Parts: sequence; structure tokens; C-alpha cells
Amino acid sequence: MDQQSLIQRMPELLAQFRQERLSHLRPPQEFFDMQRVSRPNDLTVATQRITYNTRFFSGNYIVVVAILALYSLLTNPLLLIAIAFLVGGFTAINRFIPEPVQMGDNVVTQKHLYTGLFVIGLPILWFAAPIATFFWLVGSSSVLILGHAALMEPGIESEYGTVESV
Repeated sequence: MDQQSLIQRMPELLAQFRQERLSHLRPPQEFFDMQRVSRPNDLTVATQRITYNTRFFSGNYIVVVAILALYSLLTNPLLLIAIAFLVGGFTAINRFIPEPVQMGDNVVTQKHLYTGLFVIGLPILWFAAPIATFFWLVGSSSVLILGHAALMEPGIESEYGTVESV
């Protein structure tokens, strides 16, 4: 799949994502309902709550992860600069220099430009600690989501979800 077809399909993919995942977004009053917060009696109850609540609040949890990812990018400006440099470099090379360019006695190709971009961009990216940021995102998301899912009692609709009509 080339870049142009991916860019052309982007609105369709976003609409599909919004329809499938974010249609399960629960209102904030339900997500932050303090009346339903209680400590589970044992690990079995906690596991049942986590199983139910991760499905029930899946849209809200996607929003939580997205907000944490945005926060991690905004609080790590070097990572933001490194990503912008690499993405901007790729875009500029593809858009403005599609064919080899003669500079004096040398011919500069896209391969040379990509090599230069990697030589400059990858050390900056490495110094920005994207792996640490990724693991912070995984850890903080896990703690928040699992903590919320374990502490929230399932609603009354969960009691009747397995009952079949007579």
C-alpha cells in the first residue's frame, strides 16, 4: 500500500474507528460515578469487574490512553522535536526532491538524503528516550485503567446481561 492511497483512505479509516470504538463512549457522569466505587472483596470479584468494565468502558479507556499519550509528548519536547524533524524530513525529501539533483560535481539522490536524515535524526530520537516514554505510557495507562475497572462496580445492566427471555 503506497503513501497516497493511505492518505486518501485516512478519512474512511477515522470514520470507521469512530463508529466502531468511540460509539461505546460512556458519559462522564457514568464513568466518574462515585456511588459505584467500592473495594472488591477478593481477587475473583476484581477479575470479574475488570473483565466487565474493560468492555463496558472501552471507548473511555481509549480516550484516557490518548490523553496520556498527548501528555507524554507535550512534556517531552525533545521527543516532539525529533519526531517532527524525522517526519518533516521524510515529507520534504519525498515532496521536493523526487529525482537526483546535481550539486557541483556530485549527484545527490534520495538515498543520500535519507541516510543524512537518519544520521542526524536517530541520535536525536535516541537521546529523547522514546522507549522510556512508551513504557511510561503503558505503565500509567495500565494502572489507571485496571484501577478504575477493579474499583467500579458493574451497573445493574450487567446482572441481566446473561438472563435469557422466557
